Amino acid sequence: MLETRRAAEKANAELLELNRTLEERIAEAVEARMKIEAALRQAQKMEAVGQLTGGIAHDFNNMLAVIISALNLIERRVAQGEDFAEFIEAAKDGAARAASLTQRLLAFSRQQALSPEPLNANQLVADMSELLRRSLGETVRLETVLASGLWRVHADKNLLENAILNLAINARDAMPEGGRLTIETANRHLDEAYAAEHDAVAGQYVMIAVTDTGIGMTPEVMAKAFEPFFTTKGPGKGTGLGLSQVFGFVKQSGGHIKIYSDPGRGTSIKIYLPRLYGTGDAPKRARAKKLARGAVSEVVLVVEDDEQVLSLTAQMLRDLGYGVIEAGDGAEALAALSDNPEIRLLFTDVVMPDMNGRRLAEEAQRRRPGLKVLFTTGYTRNGVVHEGVLDPGVNLLQKPASLEQLAAKIRMVLDG
Repeated sequence: MLETRRAAEKANAELLELNRTLEERIAEAVEARMKIEAALRQAQKMEAVGQLTGGIAHDFNNMLAVIISALNLIERRVAQGEDFAEFIEAAKDGAARAASLTQRLLAFSRQQALSPEPLNANQLVADMSELLRRSLGETVRLETVLASGLWRVHADKNLLENAILNLAINARDAMPEGGRLTIETANRHLDEAYAAEHDAVAGQYVMIAVTDTGIGMTPEVMAKAFEPFFTTKGPGKGTGLGLSQVFGFVKQSGGHIKIYSDPGRGTSIKIYLPRLYGTGDAPKRARAKKLARGAVSEVVLVVEDDEQVLSLTAQMLRDLGYGVIEAGDGAEALAALSDNPEIRLLFTDVVMPDMNGRRLAEEAQRRRPGLKVLFTTGYTRNGVVHEGVLDPGVNLLQKPASLEQLAAKIRMVLDG
């Protein structure tokens, strides 16, 4: 009996030791796996960063090459008294493409400033039909399947139009021999199970689907389709930013996007934007007018900490007819405001040292109630844009802006 007990105790001790050893090995295996997964995530992150920075450097260097070459040629032509208009256009085009690239990167990172409004997706698609047909060409047939009783959404109209156009152009490029492009709208409910599986929020959505009969995508291509600068097109045929821009816009708008594709059978990309509850009407859009000008009596206080940007912005405003006072920081601006009662508009950068644009505007309007304010910035993570949406009642001009954009915005704020 005693021998049996000892044998049982020994077996129990051995079992406990085996269990402890097993637990230690499991813990070591889990720790090793976590280290491997962390290393893999880091490697994937560095690969994505490398792809992103390489793409940015390549595109920006090309654009800067255009601008610098054009300016060098202008300098030579001016010295020789020759015509240089074509080089001015080349420099402007290079700068505009650089600005567009910046906006696309902001879109991907969900940091662009949105101006959402109530929208009917059916009306938006119908209004775009002629533009889409011209963009698709004669070999691609456009079809629309628009749902009746479609819910409305709250989204930025220009950016939603741009997203649909981007998807349509991608679809066209996937059908080199021609085919059919279908744009469909529908009301959809994403349930909890789907939301959990696809990193979405359950609820009611308006779906906009763009479907082609093109070459389709492999699972490997689909996995990378939304990465910036990833493209399957040949050199010079695509920036690789179209889908990443759409992805960023949809996510920033609180929506969801999903790709369905099979090689050789085509692709369907579905955008889901949250349903808008309520009866707000979309604002009426003003028709484009001639270059809006001002008068010398309409004095604008321009505040900018970058000397070159300040000087050029002030000169553009003078060319538009406005009176202009320049200030390099908040303190200088407040002093100018006190000395010049004729100032009607404060046009200030947002991101500045010591006193940012928001604080400057608050103090200026405290001293001068009724003073109109227009902010400008090239970076949306600041004091006037929160969660990517412009604060109510705030006027913002995104940098860089053309003379036409500056003229229209200044005029709108002064007349508003």
